Amino acid sequence: MSKTKTERRYFGTDGIRGQANTHPMTAEVALRVGLAAGKLFRRDPDRRHLVVIGKDTRLSGYMIEPALVAGFTSVGMDVRLFGPLPTPAVAMMTRSMRADLGVMVSASHNSSSDNGIKLFGPDGYKLSDAREMEIEALMDEGLQDGLAAPADLGRVTRIDDAQARYVEIAKATFPRKLTLNGLRIVIDCANGAAYKVAPLALYELGAEVIPLGVAPNGFNINQDCGSTHPGAMVRAVKEYRADIGIALDGDADRLAICDETGHPVDGDQIMALIARAWVASDRLKGGGVVSTVMSNLGFQRFVEGLGLSLERTKVGDRYVVERMREGGFNLGGEPSGHLVLSDFSTTGDGLIAALQVLAVIAESGQPLSQLASLYTPTPQRMENVRFHGGDPMKSERVKKAIADGEARLNGSGRLLVRPSGTERLIRVMAEGDDESLIRAVIKDVSAAVREAAS
Repeated sequence: MSKTKTERRYFGTDGIRGQANTHPMTAEVALRVGLAAGKLFRRDPDRRHLVVIGKDTRLSGYMIEPALVAGFTSVGMDVRLFGPLPTPAVAMMTRSMRADLGVMVSASHNSSSDNGIKLFGPDGYKLSDAREMEIEALMDEGLQDGLAAPADLGRVTRIDDAQARYVEIAKATFPRKLTLNGLRIVIDCANGAAYKVAPLALYELGAEVIPLGVAPNGFNINQDCGSTHPGAMVRAVKEYRADIGIALDGDADRLAICDETGHPVDGDQIMALIARAWVASDRLKGGGVVSTVMSNLGFQRFVEGLGLSLERTKVGDRYVVERMREGGFNLGGEPSGHLVLSDFSTTGDGLIAALQVLAVIAESGQPLSQLASLYTPTPQRMENVRFHGGDPMKSERVKKAIADGEARLNGSGRLLVRPSGTERLIRVMAEGDDESLIRAVIKDVSAAVREAAS
């Protein structure tokens, strides 16, 4: 089967993802990823090469992980297994252990029936689109190509202290002069990769910790818990009269937060809080903040009011990171709670982002409800329209509906219509000062997309 240079058969916006044991999330595809990536990153014939692998708590991880290991070892790469560990920790360990490649087996915030594979280069950053396309090309080659001789097969070792290493790294990002003593914190780990490390880090920094989502069984990751289901966090904050609620997703690269009243604080508000604190302490770099096209206009106006710029990218934390690296920024993220603090991490890290918020609370002595009300968001609404075949974005009716919607907003707001990078959805988002107009525009564009998808 031929394919163009830009056609993707496996990789999406955040690695490879899909329903477990269904293409492309099968043991065979995982084996091919190991074979292909191993060949590509085994650059020096005169030395051993190393890949590190972490995972979340999904049952299917027991299928995907050994298939990856088989692929890597068969082309001569040594493997270090971390077991359950957050995605950002795997990125950190890739660099700190001088590995040639890092792999995270996770479908992030998706349900337990899904799984995924994310790859990190030796610098700890997610691979570029070009690198992923190189791997795809090699995946389609014969399984017998480039195999190592029997004496050159890779060795496999389990790293038992990986979680302890990450806890120490995370704690080191919290200012030494501060402590979490006196703070009562609800932490919901989504029955996912951070179920041990996040409560432990907060406890060792002095907090009174109320843990949720810390009993994974292979099926309950993200199930009625974590950042995609913050209700459990909110209820616990109210029940225990906590100072803050923190909810991570399945691989802990994003977070949701609520204040002591249970009111949600989204990623834009968190970035605003950190940006103001970092400007005051002369820690903000690049003269601005990087976010995506999904960030609220109210956030943009707040950032510009600080004398900073808001750099917008395509949706996806990898694009946020790329722009941060290009412009020398050290703060970026998405309203969904993917926050990247490049002084500490090469990718989104929910725990480390939460620690920066906690540092502001600890230093100011003020409740989060006061600290996080820095601007009034403009009304923003989004509707997801599912489709099964074809591409609704190519429909002339959809194109006309989008053009009409933009004309009706007439510069007073924004309309964004885009396909999801991980699901067969078209996301229709609009925002502006006139909420009734926003709702009408979304209704009309969504109807056009729905008709094109039928």
